[in-house]
Amino acid sequence: MEKVRLSKRMSELGLCSRREADSYIEKGWVQVDGETVNELGSKVYPHQQITLRSAAQNTQQQRVTILLNKPIGYVSGQAEHNYKPAIVLIDGATRWSEDNSPQQFHRSQLLGLAPAGRLDIDSQGLLILTQDGRIAKQLIGENSTVDKEYLVRVQGKLSEGDLSLLNQGLKLDGEYLKPAKVSWQNEDQLRFILREGKKRQIRRMCELVGLKVTGLKRIRIGKVKLGKLPQGQWRYLAEDEMF
Repeated sequence: MEKVRLSKRMSELGLCSRREADSYIEKGWVQVDGETVNELGSKVYPHQQITLRSAAQNTQQQRVTILLNKPIGYVSGQAEHNYKPAIVLIDGATRWSEDNSPQQFHRSQLLGLAPAGRLDIDSQGLLILTQDGRIAKQLIGENSTVDKEYLVRVQGKLSEGDLSLLNQGLKLDGEYLKPAKVSWQNEDQLRFILREGKKRQIRRMCELVGLKVTGLKRIRIGKVKLGKLPQGQWRYLAEDEMF
């Protein structure tokens, strides 16, 4: 049985991200079979017991995850081409008045707050921003099984055969896409449920079957729904909410 890097094993177990693991190891916050390990690059056997000291657990508990209803015209991540990043919408004034979380907003929560997944500049709806590497890995890690649901307004005609292609059979960037669930919501709107998020994936899928997307809104990520959250406003992920 081969040893693996401790930071990699911690990430596989969902204890934290690999970057966080390195930080915790350096601080002496990681124990393997009850012994503190503080040397970067340390390796462990898969069967060994890994635990986090209370200091690491407290740090994780203080990390926030925010749900934003992103409007069109904002980019998800870093500012680009003079467009503002979605994080500029996070402040005390834009917090949804019906957010029941006991969390108090302070600007230090913006440090390390990053989008867990993309939502194009010309798309709107649910965007998750988090300081928690565990949630980021769950939502955008290569083995993520969390699905995302979108309402997509389209122009053009769609045959039954092309609808089947949207569900299973399209190729992007030389690779077949994972199976999707695509159905008509009403006469000019489709409902997409995806388990991957290639750049502009839905728009490119629609182009391949002769449809033009005129509106795109993400309404759900895993078990978390956009609900009544107003556009341009945000709320905290509740303690009892899970993706």
